[in-house]
Amino acid sequence: MKKLFIYTNILLLLAVSFSSCKKTIDKDYLNPELSTTPIISGFFTAMLNSDRVRPAYWNLRTFFFPQVSVYAQTTTFDNVNTAYQSIDGYMGNYWSDFYYPSSNGSGPMALYRSMQAAFPTLSAADQADQQIYLQAAKIVLDERAAKMIDMWGDIPYSQAGNLETASTIKNPVFDDQKALYTTLIKDLDDAATYFATVKPSSNAQASFSKADILLNGSLTKWQAYANSVRLRLLMRISYYDEATAKTAVTTMLSNPSAYPLIDGNNVGNYNPANADVLLQPLVTTTSSTLYSALTEIDSYWATDYKLNKVMLPANDPRIPVVYDKYGKTVNGKFVPNKTYRAMPITYTSAQQDTAFNNYSIVDSTTFLNNVKMPGIVITAPEVNFLKAEAYERWGLGNAQNAYNTALTQSVYFYYYLNSIGGGTVPQPSGSDISTFLANANVAYTGSTAQKLALIYTQKWVHFGFLQSDEAWAEYRRTKYPQLTFPTQTLVNYQNPPTRLLYPSVETSYNINYSAVKAKDTRTTKIFWDIK
Repeated sequence: MKKLFIYTNILLLLAVSFSSCKKTIDKDYLNPELSTTPIISGFFTAMLNSDRVRPAYWNLRTFFFPQVSVYAQTTTFDNVNTAYQSIDGYMGNYWSDFYYPSSNGSGPMALYRSMQAAFPTLSAADQADQQIYLQAAKIVLDERAAKMIDMWGDIPYSQAGNLETASTIKNPVFDDQKALYTTLIKDLDDAATYFATVKPSSNAQASFSKADILLNGSLTKWQAYANSVRLRLLMRISYYDEATAKTAVTTMLSNPSAYPLIDGNNVGNYNPANADVLLQPLVTTTSSTLYSALTEIDSYWATDYKLNKVMLPANDPRIPVVYDKYGKTVNGKFVPNKTYRAMPITYTSAQQDTAFNNYSIVDSTTFLNNVKMPGIVITAPEVNFLKAEAYERWGLGNAQNAYNTALTQSVYFYYYLNSIGGGTVPQPSGSDISTFLANANVAYTGSTAQKLALIYTQKWVHFGFLQSDEAWAEYRRTKYPQLTFPTQTLVNYQNPPTRLLYPSVETSYNINYSAVKAKDTRTTKIFWDIK
């Protein structure tokens, strides 16, 4: 790895990145009609076109499945003494992909800074038309920056990319995580307000729709996307700063017409393809499947708590499209297991190696061989779970309706993933859903603490391994579900961390690391983690 990204000429990196983009991107998105000056729309499309958002092999195999998914227990893992030890090179790769373009990530920070640098060079007319790209890009940057904070805490942000914006070579400081979260929440509010009122010209709208490979130019969905991510961040700080979160969330949820959300219009039987924020694959080839990422490090077995403790007791209708019973070959003939069940989390590595074929795996149609799997940014079920929490804690609305809507939507969401993978399992009927919602293991009853436990646990189930980063963040924030982790023997790595260590690609070259070195430990908590 060369010097820190701040010393790199970002435009040269962009040129390299663009040259390696898919031909579709080169042809369709890097030649906007509006301007003959810097290609703001091209930067924007490249920012969206990220393998750190899509369920790409490298992101899942090197970052999610060996680390984050283990800490969230959204995938299985080998019960060995290095189970909780992160891999610095993989951490550094993810970290770097946030700051500058590479073959594995879009480099949202570099691309956004390049857009900022290019914008003042445009004519007044072009600025008026292309402001929409900066506003949308800011939402994307904020959403991804929040993930960085949730995993590391303080991060370089305000001074990152200084070479492009100020023509100055400068080591970026580490911004305070609490202050930065406040900035992101305000930025998202400002962006949502912009999209609520902007009226682009017909040419500007056409160009934006063409460049926008995430939401196809829908201004309403960009507004809802900003509001929904803001709701996510406000609820994440809600135990740390309840007064601020409650005030802002109350304003949002009490006026849905002014603050539209990605909530599927509050209906259970919704269409995720139209309602959710999903980054669709550009191409569908066998190399795009999840198979290798899941199977190379034994991440594809059903997880103990999710299947055994949550889904099976509730007779969850998602089970047939989330898991496969699996089985073993006997006398040359494959014999499937009779029931769904997950391997106990307490099994030793030796037990895992000998008993694995007696237990369920993730579904092949929905996951292993699904070449059309989109990148999941934010979904209606998550938003309705957030609303349910706010309603329950602060009396803002009908928490049970929001919870039931979220749970119903999650069922249909996973049947949607199965269907785009070629599955033919019929969706549950309305009566099937009603029976599920009435099951004692998921029914919205009990004390406030018990109801919140239901919300938190079912949201974790919904996230699954495709949103392991959000599952890990919410597990640390809420302490649900109440997972059991085998204690390992490797010194300093006996248990999962509460944050990731800064990678050496940053600590070795940024002199400002000294300001955060003391809190760069595996047991330091992110500021919102106070329960």
